Amino acid sequence: MDAGQLRIVYMGTPDFAVEPLRRLVEGGYHVVGVVTVPDKPAGRGLKVQESAVKRYATQALPEVPLLQPVKLKDPTFVEAFRALSPDLAVVVAFRMLPEVIWAMPELGTFNLHASLLPQYRGAAPINWAVINGETETGVTTFLLNREIDCGAILMQRRLPISGTDTAGTVHDALMELGAGLVLETVDALAAGTVRPVVQPDAAESRLKPAPKIFKEDCRLVGEGKNWRDYPVRGLYDKIRGLSPYPGAWCGFRETTMKVLAAHCEAFSAGEVPQTADFDSDGRQYLRVACADGWLYVDRLQVAGKRAMETEEFLRGYRF
Repeated sequence: MDAGQLRIVYMGTPDFAVEPLRRLVEGGYHVVGVVTVPDKPAGRGLKVQESAVKRYATQALPEVPLLQPVKLKDPTFVEAFRALSPDLAVVVAFRMLPEVIWAMPELGTFNLHASLLPQYRGAAPINWAVINGETETGVTTFLLNREIDCGAILMQRRLPISGTDTAGTVHDALMELGAGLVLETVDALAAGTVRPVVQPDAAESRLKPAPKIFKEDCRLVGEGKNWRDYPVRGLYDKIRGLSPYPGAWCGFRETTMKVLAAHCEAFSAGEVPQTADFDSDGRQYLRVACADGWLYVDRLQVAGKRAMETEEFLRGYRF
């Protein structure tokens, strides 16, 4: 079958999901429906916010049905989805689908995941790959089944992670790489040239998870511990992996501070720091001694204040 003739339903929510949809639309693929989350109030004013995918779809595909189900098993949504007569469904950063939906298209439903499956299954694969100091990640397309991120792999593409990359830079690179892979996967499924590969059993593999990140996961120094209990590189990688969002944090004097950017240096030969707290010259640097080196804070946000570079912060703070 010609890929351009496939009736495709696209399902996604955040910015990461916009680029693949854009590529499909601009590539002339036949997108017959878009599914995204309902609008919801957000921010201090609780202003109703639309998803990034909805904002793009309403502009680029004004004649295409846009579905925003609250419950994916709702009979009304199931019938509306069936009425689109999809040959293929594409899912990027959406919700877990019920079988009645993912099994409906003749060619199935595939998902784009921001890791090299079976590694980093879960909600935050980009963050955890950087936090864990990985030097490589990638994107995977796979067929949906009853288990989260466990379906048969269709295609993969790899991406190196540099020692200075953050979750933000890796996100943007994977967004571009993933968009291209979505089109490749659609073409391969239409042509019948891709053979799904079953993922290995988690019980037989050393797999690294990527669960949703909560506030306590972002804490740099655990309860009852101090900076000297941690290798400096591990803390630096954690800061990178949580930047720009949600941000690593720690206690600072009588408040808390988000560490938005940092760099690290090994101790000089014979250097034995005398302080277990933050050290500063009051003008240019703010640092703390870890187990094997200095962690320098380059950009920060003290609770209740705006984000700023360290030098700017120090101009208004007396050490």
